[in-house]
Amino acid sequence: MASIVPYAIAATAILAAALLYRLETFEAVALPEHELARMAAPPLVVPNRNDKLLRGSERIGEGKLVGPEDIAYDPKTGLIYTGGDDGWISKVAFKDSAAESVAEKWVNTGGRPLGIVHGAHGEVVVADAYKGLLNISKDGVIQLLTDEAEGLKFKLTDAVDIGPDGTLYFTDASSKYSIEHAFLDMMDGRPHGRFLSYDPSTKQTTVLLKDLYFANGVALSHDQTFVIVCETAMLRCKKYYIQGPQAGSVEMFVENLPGLPDNIRYDGHGLYWIALGADPGLLRMLQKYPWIRKTIAMLDKYVGRPKTEKNGGSVAVDLEGKVVAHYYDAEVSYVTSCNKIAQYLYCGSLISSYITRLDLTRYPTTATATPST
Repeated sequence: MASIVPYAIAATAILAAALLYRLETFEAVALPEHELARMAAPPLVVPNRNDKLLRGSERIGEGKLVGPEDIAYDPKTGLIYTGGDDGWISKVAFKDSAAESVAEKWVNTGGRPLGIVHGAHGEVVVADAYKGLLNISKDGVIQLLTDEAEGLKFKLTDAVDIGPDGTLYFTDASSKYSIEHAFLDMMDGRPHGRFLSYDPSTKQTTVLLKDLYFANGVALSHDQTFVIVCETAMLRCKKYYIQGPQAGSVEMFVENLPGLPDNIRYDGHGLYWIALGADPGLLRMLQKYPWIRKTIAMLDKYVGRPKTEKNGGSVAVDLEGKVVAHYYDAEVSYVTSCNKIAQYLYCGSLISSYITRLDLTRYPTTATATPST
């Protein structure tokens, strides 16, 4: 009789789990076949890499910042602006010595500032996950620019860049899930993201692209003819033409990235730097099986999921969309932005209390054994 007890307990647990699964309202869907085919392609082989991003790195503003998600450099003042999970936009005066660098709180948006870009008149434009697209004057006055398009409120305003005429290009990562539930958007399998523009002269918000899989970082191209938009859940970045004969069209910029792309920055010297939150190994597998994605979403909701994110960092991509260098570390995750300033790479994070800085001249990449063809 006693030998039956463990089987009875196991059967009860299985039945309870099956019932819970059926009752759970969250549903994941299968990805379209063409998207699965793209995801099945092997990740890019990068010709140069540094897999010890933390070796030799410094911590800027440690203890003064709370999840410094994006990094915007103002060459006029020499300051870095970044937004934290506590709602504060901070100014960071960085020095040759990390210990001498100073982080100072400036303005609190009352939300969760993510993407940041400098305007032409000393203002800072912020994509706030909760509030929408905000303009902050040099005197610290906050103005809401837009928080909806086509009758649909933004749910997770994410990244922003500015065009030569002052037009703002930005993303609403998900029209369904807020930042607290961003993981569910990744598990969902439906494309809820949008890429938009805001014209400050007409105050008009326009949806440029919809049905994006977690629309994330944006960056104006080096020649100002297109904007690059990252799709985190699909490991790729697209380019949307804003000028020339191809205006209004979209094509691939880079795909099969070796990590989950977040923000993207152009360094002014021929390279775009794409932050990679973590390696794509688990996501690639999960995209194939909606029932596993639903199960993991349930674990996240009721129990908590184990931390599997690793190998976060950044890739440098040339003007043609070719990845030329990869910086990462097994101990790093949730890297959200990387901005190259002089010889340093400054990386923001969703979870850390500092900005990571690496001297690229002292700690460069080295050639991999199998260069890309």
